[in-house]
Amino acid sequence: MIQDPTAASRATEQQKNSRDEANSSRAVNQSEDELGNASRRKSVRQRKRPHEGFENVQSKGAKAGRRKRGHVEAVTLFDVLTMGRSAMQAVIGDWIEAYGTHRDSSLLDLISFFIQCCGCKGVVTAEMCQGKEDRDVMSKMVEEVDEVAGLQYKKFLAFPWILTVTWPMDTDSGEYPLTQPGPYGRWFHSEFCDFMAVLVAQCQHSIIFDSYLMNTLISLLTELSDSYVRAFRHTCTLAAVKLLSSLVAVSLSLSVGIEHSHKLYRAQKTKTRRRRSPLKQESIQRKITELREKRAEVETMMDVVFKGIFLKRYRDVLPEIRSLCMEELGVWMKLYSSAFLNDSYLKYMGWMMHDKVPDVRLKCVLGLQALYGDPPLLPKLDLFTSRFKDRMISMTLDKDNEVAVQTMKLLLLVSKTSDGALSAEDRRQLLRFVYSSQRPLAAAAGELLFARLLNTEAPAADTEINDEEARERQASARLRALLHFHQESELHSHVVYLVDSLWDSGGALLKDWPTLTSTLLQEPSSGGPGLTRAEQALLVEILVASVRQASEGPALAGRSGAKKVTSAREKKSQLDDCTKLTDHLLVVLPELLTKFSGSCDTVASLMKIPQYFLPEGPEADNTQAASRLMAEMGAALDRPAGPAGPALLEAAARTFLSLCVGEASWCSVARTARHSMVGRWVDHLTALLGDSLQAESPRFSADEEKTADILATLKKLSAFHNCHDLLEWNLFGLLSPLLSAESGEGGAPPEVLLEVLQCLSYCMLWSLSSGTLNSRETAESQRLQLRLFCERSNRCLSHPDHGVQQQAFVGVCDVLTAHARQRQVWDPSSFGPLLYTPGPKLQRALVAFVCARVFVGPDCGGRSADSEAERLEELHRRRNLLAAFCKLIVHGVLEMSTAAEVFMYYMKCNDDFGDIIKETMNRTRQMDKLGSAHTLVLCLQQLFLRLKREQGSGGEAHPEVQSFASIKELARRFALTFGELVKFRECIVVVHRNGIEFVFQEFSQTPDAPTPPYLSYLTILGEFSSKLLKPDKKIVFSYLQKHTGGLAIDLREECWQPLACYRASLLAAAGGEDAVSHVSSDGGAHPPGRSPSSKQKREVFLENKAPCPFSPIDSEVSKGQRSSFSPSHRDADPSSSSVRAEPPARRLDFEGSVQSAGEDTVDVEL
Repeated sequence: MIQDPTAASRATEQQKNSRDEANSSRAVNQSEDELGNASRRKSVRQRKRPHEGFENVQSKGAKAGRRKRGHVEAVTLFDVLTMGRSAMQAVIGDWIEAYGTHRDSSLLDLISFFIQCCGCKGVVTAEMCQGKEDRDVMSKMVEEVDEVAGLQYKKFLAFPWILTVTWPMDTDSGEYPLTQPGPYGRWFHSEFCDFMAVLVAQCQHSIIFDSYLMNTLISLLTELSDSYVRAFRHTCTLAAVKLLSSLVAVSLSLSVGIEHSHKLYRAQKTKTRRRRSPLKQESIQRKITELREKRAEVETMMDVVFKGIFLKRYRDVLPEIRSLCMEELGVWMKLYSSAFLNDSYLKYMGWMMHDKVPDVRLKCVLGLQALYGDPPLLPKLDLFTSRFKDRMISMTLDKDNEVAVQTMKLLLLVSKTSDGALSAEDRRQLLRFVYSSQRPLAAAAGELLFARLLNTEAPAADTEINDEEARERQASARLRALLHFHQESELHSHVVYLVDSLWDSGGALLKDWPTLTSTLLQEPSSGGPGLTRAEQALLVEILVASVRQASEGPALAGRSGAKKVTSAREKKSQLDDCTKLTDHLLVVLPELLTKFSGSCDTVASLMKIPQYFLPEGPEADNTQAASRLMAEMGAALDRPAGPAGPALLEAAARTFLSLCVGEASWCSVARTARHSMVGRWVDHLTALLGDSLQAESPRFSADEEKTADILATLKKLSAFHNCHDLLEWNLFGLLSPLLSAESGEGGAPPEVLLEVLQCLSYCMLWSLSSGTLNSRETAESQRLQLRLFCERSNRCLSHPDHGVQQQAFVGVCDVLTAHARQRQVWDPSSFGPLLYTPGPKLQRALVAFVCARVFVGPDCGGRSADSEAERLEELHRRRNLLAAFCKLIVHGVLEMSTAAEVFMYYMKCNDDFGDIIKETMNRTRQMDKLGSAHTLVLCLQQLFLRLKREQGSGGEAHPEVQSFASIKELARRFALTFGELVKFRECIVVVHRNGIEFVFQEFSQTPDAPTPPYLSYLTILGEFSSKLLKPDKKIVFSYLQKHTGGLAIDLREECWQPLACYRASLLAAAGGEDAVSHVSSDGGAHPPGRSPSSKQKREVFLENKAPCPFSPIDSEVSKGQRSSFSPSHRDADPSSSSVRAEPPARRLDFEGSVQSAGEDTVDVEL
């Protein structure tokens, strides 16, 4: 609290002089206990009595009463924030009463309240100001920092007080009530704003006009809002703008009083002279004058606050301050348009729409929405609209989605309220957003589209028509406008996004399926001109999209922002829509299929509609309509006019799948129709192949017409076998001879082989996922088919046609992956599947195909495509091939060492395949950490050996051979994949161990070969040194010493620089190691006069002792233990706690061959 200085003025001069030395400034600390936390204040809320008194305003009786009743506490204005609005009104009422008797003391309480709300935990000193004319007053207004004492000082004038606030320097750290995280910050903001509103509301009829309270309060807020301390500036700016908003309410109340008084005055003047009262007229006139003076005074206060605080703070560096300024400015212009809604104030709103912070721009847009939504205010916004229209249109492209959406809604209001505000080009630019990837923005643009283009009236009819016909004509006119808009836009080919954008605003039009179907079935001769063929195809797409939207909701691929939770009301509406479309389209769809039978694409679109039918609908038992639909769909597939396209076959297969599943009446009809149709195709194909293949020596002999017939039937069976289980027709035995016939001169054409491979892969996938195996004979038959398929697909990998090669590769990968999955999920209660492992020839063929078809071209870019779309399509195809191959490694079908061929391209093809290779690396590491580490080592060593062979040959550089710098960079990227050092420390040790062995093993030093041939590999290996823990570096260094101990090494020579660099990388963080001493001991013998170091003696001693190996991840290791990489560990006791470097089955040498596991014990020291 702040003590009342007027009490000292009442004392004698001697008492004043005696007090000056003790308390010259009359300062009182505001401790942190006064602030407290919210929970402690709530706990003592019941013990506080708001009406007992304040800090600086207490009567003698109150003081005596508090001495008698010690449990009663004085309540500060800051404490009342925790007590709710009713207690706030009571306390402020008591404060107003105290203000009438002790004005200065009560004012000091209010000043203390604002200081506390700023979160200030310091000292506030108050002293009387002799007068505003004092020249020395303004020179004393300072704000400075005492870094030595760690304090900040602010001295400012709040007339008649000169206040000095002293607080710690860490107050500006951002921790003050308004910025507290969680609900407390929001609660304090709300209560603080309520306090300002209640304070002004209860003072508006009394002390607000005493020329003392408001002057001091405005002066205080002006000074504190101008402080460089964030807490003062933010809190007091909020108080100031809320004060202005409350003054606006006061001014409006006064205006209402003036208007009411004017009505009374006019009523008195209209009375007759006998009934007229001159005294009452004069009283009313005096009241009008008084109210006008008060309103003028309030407007003066508002002007002072606006110019003194708002004009400085709306450009504040703190975005929260700018945001609240713009928010309140919109409120002022909305409530008090006569004073604030003009171009002098609107320009600030327009300027701040360019702010770099999205929240500030959002507050401006929301404020303008409130203005444009009020029709009486529109005439005052014409100049602003013309001036800032371009900025508002550009904000629809804002990087913040919420700002863009609200701006689109603002422009929708502008378009509705003013026809000439937006030009045709502006509307065309805004309507493009119906294809936006953000659904809220697209929906807002769809509302604009529906309001401006689709909500048009139909042309007047020549004759009288009833309401139903008028509604159909209206809907037809809107549909034509929609078709015209989509054809003119030429921005997007997917109609589903347009339908989704219009669903919220024009859902009634899009869900009018009777009108949509009647328009499609309408003939050109009846009812005016019909639709063109292009318009009919587009309307069919709209029909299918509306059916999908009604059935599945607004979940579209590539469009975000839709609601993830559907309410019960929305679910009920969705169910009703599905019922309506099922009842109508089940009957009408056969007619549409008949009419558009000549257009394959249109029929394919129409065939998607039954996938969204509701089986529980009333029409589910209408087997007659279902039979007609199945007949039309079968006729569309068997129509001899031309071969069915892939889109039609896929749509038909998926539709039959959805209709055959369930217990509805139409399900049995659909299953019967499917069985009959597939059986007819199989019989026809059997007859064709019986004539084309000779049983003794399979040769494919068929003319062009018969080949086309075979191909069309194969496409139908492949499309249906993708969705339906057709194993009962034994297509594998029927089609597998075609793969044998392709090896000779009379082989099947590539397009036939492509369909055969695809159909056979579907047969194998259904067989592997069909469920339990009944007997061993069934399992052996399945494995025989699997072997036969893989062998014949292996021959197709060398086919001259690239399409056949790719299909054979994808089919083998998918089938082997499914077989691996089958072994994991088979039911133990039944007979298990028999294991099939692909042979080495097939594995080599798969690896060769990936290297030849995926990692091709400069930097894996592939052949230059004619267009960007073709390049992306080619990249997508190659990514699918690589993903299929990596699945074989991840599922354990191929040896993990085969991944080395893929890891080689991690850097070279990182842009195109980096994510797939990295995921494969992570999955293999989860399977076997040490095996994955060996694979990385094998990858680097193979690249290094290729480079050495290329350098030794002396020929031209091969494009697949990477440079030494690229191999070194690849090693660095491999090292970065080891994140947790403790988790992968054993892997890193294995990498270094294998690298050292790769360089020095089987090397004998001769005069002709003084250095190992692969010594430069140590430079690559050094990239992994940073991942070694400090104890492991010592161990690896000791292992290196063992391999270099018998060699004559001079690190000063150029040929030994890779070893020097590698040693330096090991010694860099080994901790207090003397690199010079290690360098001097490389030759094995020590220079004369110098004995081995104590560390070397200790190592020699430990080498001669029996080894005690242990795992590097073991946490309980004695300090005396040391590790050894000596070969003696191989003969150690098997019961000792050794760590295997890798599993026995996966131990690989540098050439990729399998080794035994007996030599892979690694002992590491902690």
